[in-house]
Amino acid sequence: MAIVSVADMKQHLGVLDDADDTLIEGKIAAAQAWLESFLGYSIEVTFPDDVPADLVEGVKQQAAHLFENRESTVSGVSIALSPASVDDVIRNRRSYAWQ
Repeated sequence: MAIVSVADMKQHLGVLDDADDTLIEGKIAAAQAWLESFLGYSIEVTFPDDVPADLVEGVKQQAAHLFENRESTVSGVSIALSPASVDDVIRNRRSYAWQ
């Protein structure tokens, strides 16, 4: 289950209709999985009762980035893998314990 609801993500994106709900749901799942791969833990397992606001915002920022930049390549502009704010969340919350 995702830590960000489709309704919250739509509000974050400024999307008013329901046409892209399935796409947005997929972007949320992909963003959370991407963050968790860098964090080294499952957000929901580590924080089962109250997910920290910075992790929620990180998922929203990454999902928005994926929603707005759907192509695998972009010509003529500079693009990043993630917004700088997401990199900050990863750096602050990452588990450096190797098992």
